[in-house]
Amino acid sequence: MMDKKKRDLILNGACLALLGLFLWWADGHLDGYKIQVLNLIAINAILAVSLNLIYGFTGMFSLGHAGFMAVGAYTCALLILPPMQKEMIYILDPLIWPLSVMQAPFFVAVLAGGIMAALFGLVIAMPVLRLGGDYLGIASLGFAEIIRVVFTNAKSVTNGALGIKGIPPYANLWWNWGWFLITLYVVVSLLRSNFGNCLKAIRDDEVASRAMGIDTFRYRVTSFTIGAFFAGVGGALMGSLITTIDPKMFTFLLTFNVLMIVVAGGLGSVTGSVLGSVVITILLEWLRFVENPIDLGPIHIPGIPGMRMVIFSLALLFIILFRREGMMGQREWSWDALIGLLTRRGA
Repeated sequence: MMDKKKRDLILNGACLALLGLFLWWADGHLDGYKIQVLNLIAINAILAVSLNLIYGFTGMFSLGHAGFMAVGAYTCALLILPPMQKEMIYILDPLIWPLSVMQAPFFVAVLAGGIMAALFGLVIAMPVLRLGGDYLGIASLGFAEIIRVVFTNAKSVTNGALGIKGIPPYANLWWNWGWFLITLYVVVSLLRSNFGNCLKAIRDDEVASRAMGIDTFRYRVTSFTIGAFFAGVGGALMGSLITTIDPKMFTFLLTFNVLMIVVAGGLGSVTGSVLGSVVITILLEWLRFVENPIDLGPIHIPGIPGMRMVIFSLALLFIILFRREGMMGQREWSWDALIGLLTRRGA
C-alpha cells in the first residue's frame, strides 16, 4: 500500500503538470479576451485567499484590502517602468529620487509591492487590531481610504489623480498563475501548522484562546500582515495586467468584489476561495451580454448599463439566504475525500 504522503505528492505533481500543459495550450490557442479572464481568475484567487486568511480563518472583519492593493500596484509600477518613461509620465511634478532612476526585474518588483503592502498592514494593524467586530471593519476601511487620498495628492510619487499609464505588461498567464501557486502553498502550509490552529482558535473564541495562553494580538497582527502582503502581490499583478492605474481604481468597491468571492466560496475554506474566484469571475464576464441590446424575435430589449451587477447582486443574495455558508462552507478539498467518494460510487 502506497504511503498517503507519497501518494498525495505524486497526485499534486500530476495536477501541476496538467495545469502547466493547460496554460501552455491556452497561451497559444485562446484569444486575448479568454486569456484575460484566466489571468483575472488567478489574481482574484490570490486576493480572495489572502482576505480569507484575515477574515475567514482569523475572524477579523477587514475592509482595507483595496488600500494594500494600491500600495502593491504603485510600488511595482514604479520599479518596472523605465526611467525615460517615468520622465514623460510625470508632468505635474517630477518623480522624486531615487524612484526616478530605479528599475527592477518583474519578480523583484512584485515582491517589493507585497513587502511594502505588508509594512503598511503592520503599521495599520498595531492600533486597529485592538478593536474588534464592526469597529475593526470601519477602521480598516478608513485607513484604506486614507491611503487612496494620500496617493491622490502625492504627485511627486504617484503622479496624483493622473495615475500611471503604460505599465509594462509583464503579468501574463505564467506569472499570475505562478504567484497564485506560491500564495496557495504558503497559506495552506501556514494553516496546516500550529500557527493555523491558533488562528482558528482565535476565530472561534478569542477570550478562551487568550485564557489558554495564546498571544492573540501577535497572531492577529501576523495574520493581518501576511494577508496584506498577498493583497499587495495581487495589486502589483493587476497593475501590470491592465497596464494603467490611478487612485480611483482602489475604492471600497474593489474590496467588496473580493469580499463577495470569499463569502460566496465559503468563509474559512481555501478551496472555496479558489472555486469562488473561478465561478464569480466567469459569471461577471458572461453576464455582460445583459447590458447589450437583445432581439427576441419581434421583441427588442434595450441594453441597461449596470444590469449585470444587479443580477449578480441578486445571485449573491440568493446564496446568503439559502446557502449561508457559501459553496464549500469550511470544508476543504482533499485527495482522501475524492478517493472515498469514487470508492463509494464504485461499490
